[in-house]
Amino acid sequence: MHVLVVHNRYNSAQPSGENKVVDQEVELLRTAGHRVEVFERRSDDIAARSLLGKVAVPLLVPWNPAVRKELAARLRTERPDVVHVHNVFPLLSPAVLAACADAGVPAVATLHNYTQVCPPGTLQRDGRPCTECVGSAPLPAVRHGCYRNSRLATVPLAVSLSVNRRRWWSGVERFFCISAAQRDVLVRSGMPAERLAVKHNFVPEPGVRREGTGEHLLYLGRLAEAKGVRLLMAAWDEIAASGGVGVPLVIAGTGPLEREVTAWAVGRDDVRYVGLYDPAQCRQAIARSVAVVAPSTWLEAFGLVVVEAMAAGVPTVAAGHGAFVELVEDGVTGLLHQPGEAASLASCIRRIAAEQARNQEMGQAARRRYEQGFSPAVGLERLVDEYRTAIAGRSVLARGGDTHANRGDGDSR
Repeated sequence: MHVLVVHNRYNSAQPSGENKVVDQEVELLRTAGHRVEVFERRSDDIAARSLLGKVAVPLLVPWNPAVRKELAARLRTERPDVVHVHNVFPLLSPAVLAACADAGVPAVATLHNYTQVCPPGTLQRDGRPCTECVGSAPLPAVRHGCYRNSRLATVPLAVSLSVNRRRWWSGVERFFCISAAQRDVLVRSGMPAERLAVKHNFVPEPGVRREGTGEHLLYLGRLAEAKGVRLLMAAWDEIAASGGVGVPLVIAGTGPLEREVTAWAVGRDDVRYVGLYDPAQCRQAIARSVAVVAPSTWLEAFGLVVVEAMAAGVPTVAAGHGAFVELVEDGVTGLLHQPGEAASLASCIRRIAAEQARNQEMGQAARRRYEQGFSPAVGLERLVDEYRTAIAGRSVLARGGDTHANRGDGDSR
């Protein structure tokens, strides 16, 4: 199969699970013998633009005509079987869908978050769940400055969501939701249910698994409010006040709360802030964990670190909402705490650290869950099957003289 992957890479200064997923899928397909090429932009390149070029970036978010022209020309020349779209913000834009329609190539899209119904993609505001924009015009997002706490920065995202909603829904053969929880939200928002397939992300074999009971609790991810970092600090302070759990908490990552985390951890024997780990260090840190803690306050669409822990035979303590509910079987492969409640998180951490025999059983069950649902072999089979479904769907429509992409689309930009 010949696949063209379309992706706007996130800034390299911040760890990106989405970049990781894209790279792993490309490698998986190539290793299996498929021809895979990439059409991409990099957010890192914005810094090298002229002042005028930087000012123009927000104007490209809803529509980038140069991208449409460049991609359409490439598609006509290379004729891939399918285009797989990931992130198009900020430099690609939904113009990539028009390019696919121009060239008559079917498109599929992985939905890594909730940007189809929420401008910042988080379904959260001020640390609490928010669905004000779901199923309606995204004016509340602009009013509240939901993207980077800025009304001005939110406007391009809100405009793009409004003017391109129909283009997404008509121009994509199959949307890949990365969890059933995410799919449920999107169906309720009005997205076409028949085109929303659940395709979990896979995780490569880590090459290292836990031996023994572990030597630390681990938080691995972005240091941001939505990831539950402040909640974790409050829970850990409660644990420390009652005598601790016998192992330290290791926090690995970077993000907007880095200064706060650093100040909180300094001088403590029970906390180690280690900064940003490279992939090999991440795998080693997970394999040495009593448990991996994922206390997100927002509705995670997936939760890559949870599956990475499964692959290493390590249980997870995760928030009991969003995708975590389908990834973690409470009491079997890990523990689920009440979302947003520090006392519940602290209780689960104490329990998973104290019950060593049960912890070992949960780790083994987590590994079996990984092998059955999130291994490379499973990921490849599901991905190729979905490509074939999309290609077959477009072929049927083409024989009938119609396509999703050009129904109701009179935009000639």
